[in-house]
Formats: sequence, C-alpha cells, structure tokens
Amino acid sequence: MVPRDPPRTVAAFRDRLRELNGRLPRRLQQCADHVARNLDSIALSTVAQVAQAAEVPPSAMMRFCQIMGFSGYAEMQRLFREALSRGMPDYATRLANLKAGGAGHASTLVAEFVEAGRQSMEALARDLDETSLTQAVDLLARARTIHLAGFRRSFPVASYLSYVFDKLGVAAVLHDGVAGLGQRSLLRPGDALLAITFAPYSEETLALAADARAAGMPVVLLTDPPATRLAPVADIVLTVTEIDFGAFRSLSATIALALSLAVAVAARRDT
Repeated sequence: MVPRDPPRTVAAFRDRLRELNGRLPRRLQQCADHVARNLDSIALSTVAQVAQAAEVPPSAMMRFCQIMGFSGYAEMQRLFREALSRGMPDYATRLANLKAGGAGHASTLVAEFVEAGRQSMEALARDLDETSLTQAVDLLARARTIHLAGFRRSFPVASYLSYVFDKLGVAAVLHDGVAGLGQRSLLRPGDALLAITFAPYSEETLALAADARAAGMPVVLLTDPPATRLAPVADIVLTVTEIDFGAFRSLSATIALALSLAVAVAARRDT
C-alpha cells in the first residue's frame, strides 16, 4: 500500500488522500481524516500536536506519513512549508519589476515607501486587537525574563525590543542564533517568549516556540494576518499588516506595535 514516491505538491497530496480514503486501517484513516480537514496546520504543528488533535498515538501519525510516501513527518511537513514560501517573488525579481516600472529613482522610492508606511500605520490603528494586546501585556509583565526571537526580516524587531527592554530595566534575552547557538538551556518556567515571524515563517522561530512551550513557558507571537496556522504554537497571537511596495515590505507598523508592547509591559511591571 506504500506509494513509491511522495507527493510533490499540495494538490497531489490531496489527490493521494482521496485515493487512499476508505482503504486504510481504522487509526490510519483517523489520521487521514484529520489531516484532510486541517491541511493548513501541518506546516506549523509538531507530529505530537497533530497526533493529539487526531486522537491517535504519534506512531500512527508517522505510519500514516509513510503510507503517503514520505520518510516521516518532517518530510511531509516540508511539503507544506515550501508551499507557504512560494507566495512572494525573490528579491532579484522584485528589483527587476521596480526598474521596469520606472521606480528606480531614490526620491521616488522614498515617497512610495513613506506612503506604504503611512497605510501600514493606519491599518494598525484600525485593526488592532486591543483584547489580545492587553492579554499579551499581562502575560509578559508577569514573566521573570522575556525571551526574544526573530530571524531574517524579523531580526531588527527582536533586536530593537532587546535594546528597549534593557533601557526600561526589564530582564530580556535575545535569541539571535549566532554561531548556531540556540540558547535553549535558558528557557525556564516562569519566563515567557515573545517571537516575531512573518509568512512563510522562520523554522528557527517555530522550533524555539515549541521548545518554550515544552519548557512550560507562555508564547506571544507577533506576525502578519491571518495567522491561523500559528495557533498551535502560541498562547497569544498579535497581527500587524505591512503594506508593500513592489513586494518590498518595511517594518513601520511592526516596530510601532513592538515599541508600544514593550513600554506597556514595563509600565505594568512597575505597578
């Protein structure tokens, strides 16, 4: 029953699920039914989380992955993570498109990025989830130490938060991944993780979030909407929309939200 090759696309994955429907043993069919209903969660959930949601042991979920043609869960998950990453063109393509559109002059670029930033800030003010923000402030204010994580495009936000928390006298640890060091030994119950990541999401950030939760720490994620796929790895999700120009996105609104969060946490800890 094991297919020779794994599906190469999400569409092919769905087709194989339909082919196997009704032909699997009870537990494996249970896995198939759950995965079919929750394809969006595969990219960001651990095998233990998916198995628990499907009400099967992790070994059954691993066997299901093999029936689908994969070597294991990690290979199956990679298919869905790669599908997420195809949404934006690469940087060379973005630059070429800008040049073709006549937007290569510095003054024009400044005007366009200022306008994108203005729209992003307006969207933040309009769409801010005040309830989630208040919950995030309460959670982080109770933490003994706040762990910060953000890689690649998110790194400027995480490093700026580290600077701000230090100036405000709030104990914080920046997980920067220098020399491949994850600093996971510092994760302790009583601490909290504040992580920043944007679609298609950083694997390092997701792994650290999973480790933090395993250590009994609450996790706050700052990301772009809709963020439904991040629910399994976070206690609170704050979303912010960055309007792009030529598929380039600044961090105007994200920095504003991060700074507001940091100052609110420091103020709450002093009361």
